[in-house]
Amino acid sequence: MAAGRAILRPMDHLALDRAAWHARRYLDQVDTRSVAAPATRDALLARFDIPLLPEGLPAAQVIDDLAAAAEGGQLGTGSARFFAWVIGGALPSAIAAEWLVSAWAQNAVIYATSPVPSVVEEVAGKWLLDLLRLPATASFAFTTGCQMAHFTGLAAARDQVLRAVGWDVATQGLAGSPPIRVLASELRHVSLDRALRYLGIGSHQLEILPVDGDGLLAPLVLEAALARGSGPTIVGLNAGDLNTAAFDPYPALIPLAHAHGAWVHVDGAFGLFARSSERFATLTDGMDLADSWATDCHKWLNVPQDCGFAAVRHPEPHRRAMTIHDSYFVGEQAARDAIDWTPEWSRRARAFGVYAALRELGRDGVTGLIERNSAQCEALVRGLAELPGVELISPPRLNQGLVRFLDPRPGATAAEHDARTERVIETINRGGEAMFGGVTWQGRRAMRVCVVNWQTDETAVARTIAAVARSLSL
Repeated sequence: MAAGRAILRPMDHLALDRAAWHARRYLDQVDTRSVAAPATRDALLARFDIPLLPEGLPAAQVIDDLAAAAEGGQLGTGSARFFAWVIGGALPSAIAAEWLVSAWAQNAVIYATSPVPSVVEEVAGKWLLDLLRLPATASFAFTTGCQMAHFTGLAAARDQVLRAVGWDVATQGLAGSPPIRVLASELRHVSLDRALRYLGIGSHQLEILPVDGDGLLAPLVLEAALARGSGPTIVGLNAGDLNTAAFDPYPALIPLAHAHGAWVHVDGAFGLFARSSERFATLTDGMDLADSWATDCHKWLNVPQDCGFAAVRHPEPHRRAMTIHDSYFVGEQAARDAIDWTPEWSRRARAFGVYAALRELGRDGVTGLIERNSAQCEALVRGLAELPGVELISPPRLNQGLVRFLDPRPGATAAEHDARTERVIETINRGGEAMFGGVTWQGRRAMRVCVVNWQTDETAVARTIAAVARSLSL
């Protein structure tokens, strides 16, 4: 065979059939598989790190080998008993839609490269704005996740706050520009810090503000911080912080920030979806007054990974921050080109999973999912707190709660309680019946309980409490 000559084979439909079989088998076993990944790194490397052969293999064999080698290396993030991080499962329609996206192999960058992703993204974005009760005139972008949704919203903010002082960052860059100060609470997610690095603003410009005992940013604290400086300013607020799901008091904070000419960006990685439920109106009221919002659809909307959403009240700075054009672009005047709104060029048509999930759930289904998971979190955290040696650290708020495990020895120190908490979490996860993560909250190690999976039910909650009880006895 001539060197460098490709091996051309017709489409191997058997490979697609085998992939579907393996996927169905995995999904059918999610409820009985270990929620932890029992395979070690060394074992996985031994399976995957094999010689790359000169000759290719049949596609179906590649898929069978891949599935066999991956066995035991997947965390049960789709399980009803996965509570370790804010990671949702995946609805059947969203999974199937993602399969179609891979088969269609569309580049969802402009309408000309593929018309249907442009249209579906336009509709799915409109639906999300309506569902989340954000301004219908807001611009939006589907991103890889909340990290890039932050980047997108803050890029628009950077453009706007600098333009307000006569600086065009798109043409002049940041060298020599007025400094941008960013005010955010100590409970902000660090993806905000990272977005500031990406944007060249830098962590030195971030002023971290203390929160009260409930994890909230108080208006007096923000007002004092705003008064301490001047110039281009961005304020970052939480919509469900990572540990206790705290929501900042938007009706007081946002008008205050606007009175000082600041742009307000809301981190709603999972908490933004609480706006779909009137039950949580007291948490989310006033959030729509902000200038930009970021969330993850692969969290509470339960679509597969790689799907974030950014919304911006002011389309012009959003477009200025993102848009680009070249002579080879083919225009469709009425069409929406994603490249005008997202930081990517070549990009997956990720809105199909959102479109499918919203149609499968419907408006009431999304609301029901939010309310059901929140009630399950309440039951789970309260049930754990009733076990001997378990201390309730943060009562359930929305879908998050914190508990810790106390060292039973008389006179045990705080450090010993922390060590006991770590050991119990490790024991629970090693058992494979459920999975949790640890976090430091107000100086104490705790176990974080997060419920965002559409499959979690009362049985899963009861099984989890029983698993934790067994772990406490070991």
